[in-house]
Amino acid sequence: MSNLSDPIADFLTRIRNARQKSELLIPYSKMKSELARILKQEGYITDYELDTTGPFPQIKVTNKLVNRTSVIVGIKRISKPGLRKYVGASEIPRVLGGMGVSILSTPRGVITGREAKKQNVGGELLAYVW
Repeated sequence: MSNLSDPIADFLTRIRNARQKSELLIPYSKMKSELARILKQEGYITDYELDTTGPFPQIKVTNKLVNRTSVIVGIKRISKPGLRKYVGASEIPRVLGGMGVSILSTPRGVITGREAKKQNVGGELLAYVW
């Protein structure tokens, strides 16, 4: 088990690097599980499940592939440990004119930018996915 300063960036990098793999394993945390839930809800991955067979729990992500490449074209980490980025409900950016999705950590949980606008809530802007 490695000591990471930014586990969310590690999660996003593992997803980005697995463009042609059908499955990948990621060390478990509640935040990573919520990010995987958002990616599944938005249709970027096929499925995810918690794998507790080993000594440490892991998230098993099933990548959604089209023509043997991932549906995810790009992932960008926005708020970093050295420079946090917070947005209000009226400042939530659109990704690629609405074609992508922004992921926020709000007082109501980890949600997409569209849901945050509907609920009129702001928070920490974690990542963009397109």
